[in-house]
Amino acid sequence: MHVFSIPLRTRFRGITVREGVLLRGDAGWGEWSPFLEYDDATARPWLACAREAADEGWPAPLRDEVAVNVTVPATDPERAHAIVRAGGCRTAKVKVAERGQVLADDLARVEAVRDALGPDGLVRVDANGAWDVDEAVRAIAALDRAAGGLEYVEQPVMDVEDLAVVRRRVGVPVAADESIRRAEDPYRVRDLEAADIAVLKVQPLGGVRACLRIAEDIGLPVVVSSAIESSVGIAAGVALAAALPELHHACGLATVQMLTDDVAVVPLLPVDGMLQVARPDVDDDALVRLAAPADRTAHWRERLASVGQDRSS
Repeated sequence: MHVFSIPLRTRFRGITVREGVLLRGDAGWGEWSPFLEYDDATARPWLACAREAADEGWPAPLRDEVAVNVTVPATDPERAHAIVRAGGCRTAKVKVAERGQVLADDLARVEAVRDALGPDGLVRVDANGAWDVDEAVRAIAALDRAAGGLEYVEQPVMDVEDLAVVRRRVGVPVAADESIRRAEDPYRVRDLEAADIAVLKVQPLGGVRACLRIAEDIGLPVVVSSAIESSVGIAAGVALAAALPELHHACGLATVQMLTDDVAVVPLLPVDGMLQVARPDVDDDALVRLAAPADRTAHWRERLASVGQDRSS
């Protein structure tokens, strides 16, 4: 196992450094990078995803490339504009409802993103469940106007029952993320007709094959999104997107752009808004350059052992 530590270009989810573990098996490299606040039970599917990548590999792809969006953190309008212009994508996902900010901040950010994309680009927003129902309804209407039309709003409220209420009160399509990956029953979204789109993240949901089963059973259009992984982890998301029978929306897999460095010889970065379906080679020099400090490596070894599936020793 190799523990990596890569700084982010901009603070995201309250972190400035992305840490994780690379595991090597007969099929290649897998990444295990649950966020630090996650307990063992939450982190266990992430490890299953890494083991699938390292030990089994993935189903055959149905496409050679995948359309992706640029991700815009909850930053100032000028920085948001620059991120979109540099991202080279025709779809932008904008973080909103950040703690410590107000709706006016979100509106300014979305307006800047629309300006950077031009009239033909697609804008989607992600609130990470931060609003209540009434806040969501008001904010979505305002953001829809600021964007000149939103493609969809992702997880405006946390509770799946509230998500169903919001969906019925707004004219913008609703996507479910946490209501699927953090739920005891991910199919409540389907049963309550709470969303128009399912956002699937391959690590939190246990791997490519597990996500393909969920996609088939949930019966909604799918957007494959990342958990801010290195190219090794992103490759699993690309493998899922490539194996889906249908893929109608750009995927949130261009997040290697958010890192200052990467573990791959050729990082998985978009060209003209597309990611090639490929499995990157790991750069031995990068493993040394990006190796976590000794105390952080010890932390991750202990964490891996705690999850109960440590086969590294």
